[in-house]
Amino acid sequence: MQTYFFILAALLYLGCAFLPSERRLPISIGTVVGWLLHGGALMADMFAPDAVRVGFGVMLSATLWVSVAAYWLENRNFSLDSLRVLVLPVAAVAVILPSVFPGNMVVLAGKSDWFLWHIAISILAYSTLTIAAFHAVLMVLQESRLHTRPGPAQSGWFSMALDRLPALLTMEKILFRLIAFGFVLLTLTVLSGVVFSEQLFDKAFRWDHKTIFTLLSWGLFGLLLAGRKWQGWRGRTALSFTLTGFAVLLLAYVGSRFVLEVVLHRILV
Repeated sequence: MQTYFFILAALLYLGCAFLPSERRLPISIGTVVGWLLHGGALMADMFAPDAVRVGFGVMLSATLWVSVAAYWLENRNFSLDSLRVLVLPVAAVAVILPSVFPGNMVVLAGKSDWFLWHIAISILAYSTLTIAAFHAVLMVLQESRLHTRPGPAQSGWFSMALDRLPALLTMEKILFRLIAFGFVLLTLTVLSGVVFSEQLFDKAFRWDHKTIFTLLSWGLFGLLLAGRKWQGWRGRTALSFTLTGFAVLLLAYVGSRFVLEVVLHRILV
């Protein structure tokens, strides 16, 4: 049953992604309905009595589920309609991943009470930094448009949506607010994983590829925030750090889990 809801949610996301921006009410309602279907099916798929499903497909789907909510709320506060053409198609793909790559069930018996909290915080961290990455892409497109002469290729609805974006300074303030919040959540994820590794995962902390990439991403976002505060970093420097940090974070969990689960067929927590 969950598979049908996943497919329906994906279709709603795709439909809302390519509706004209003037259709604000259908876009808003369709996104909310798709989000509710996505969330309901995801929760039913992830949780069983005394067990939880983990895997790159489930986690990526959950990350985009939170990201869609962030887009919807952010678009109500600012004119960021062009964000949906980036977020919703990606969410449409992510929503069906649990059906294709189901991962594995982890029994909660014997696990620390903080295990589910660690997963929830990590998903929130990834989601916040994902929406920050989408936001950075919009800023790159917005800045590029400022230095390009208007032409026929720039008269589409997406180009007009870019024209309605807030000023770059406002976009930059939103970006750093997202990064700061995501960095705090990522710090909690790293600390809980390092300090309580044995209680959370039944194994001592070890330096593997996931840990190294996560710490590298954490360091990049931390350096960006420090550079912003003390050196006034902004513009292309900030965008480059954001997209690089996000790419490294994506490799940390999604990339490594994909290789382990799909290529090597290994089952890990």
